Parts: sequence; structure tokens; C-alpha cells
Amino acid sequence: MELLSSEDKALALDILCDIQSAIERIQERTKGIRSADDFLSSPEGMTLLDATCMLLIAVGESLKNLDKVTDGKLLPTYPSIPWKQVKGLRDIIAHHYFDVDAGQIFWILSNELTPLQTALQHFVNELSD
Repeated sequence: MELLSSEDKALALDILCDIQSAIERIQERTKGIRSADDFLSSPEGMTLLDATCMLLIAVGESLKNLDKVTDGKLLPTYPSIPWKQVKGLRDIIAHHYFDVDAGQIFWILSNELTPLQTALQHFVNELSD
């Protein structure tokens, strides 16, 4: 991305790496989760759901910061990801935590993390050139 200063590029790359790391931790920790019920059926599952939600909050907050650093120009270059919803998940979890649906979190883990990882890697590659 030519419009970013080298300092902003470096900051954006750091943010991207943090997000990638959080997603990898989510995937590693939840690899044994086969359904939403796995979160709800034990105290350990509930702890894992809490930890997963915390990392999803961190991902959303970091994406908001990335958008600020890149002046809102980077994320729209990968339009197949619903960035507003991904960032908004942070607000939903943080402000309506007791309404969080384990089924929705499981669906996000099963369907949204891999495409998000692909987009993030695309940005890393783009900013590293």
C-alpha cells in the first residue's frame, strides 16, 4: 500500500501479526469443539467459550486500530470479508456478553476464521512488498 508511511506500514504489519496470532490461538484451543454444546456442557467448555470471546474482542479491536492506522483504505481492498460485521462482533461481545450465543460463536469459528486468515495473509504480503 503505497499511501502509508514506512512507520504506519510497520505498525499495520504488527497489528496484522497480532490478529493472526489471536486467530491461531483460537483455532488451537478450540480444535476439540465439535458443536456449540461442547462449549456449554462443562465448566471447562464455558471457560473456553469465555477465552474465545476475549480473543474475538481483541481481533475486532485490533481491526479497528488497523483501520485507523491505514486511514480506512486497507480493509476495503479485500471486499469478500464483511469487515464492519467482523469489527462489530467486538462490540456485541463486549456490550452484550450475557446474550452471546454459543451457537453463533461456534458458527463463526467454523465458517469465518479461515477466510479471515486468508485476507490477513493477503494484507501481510501486500504490505511486505
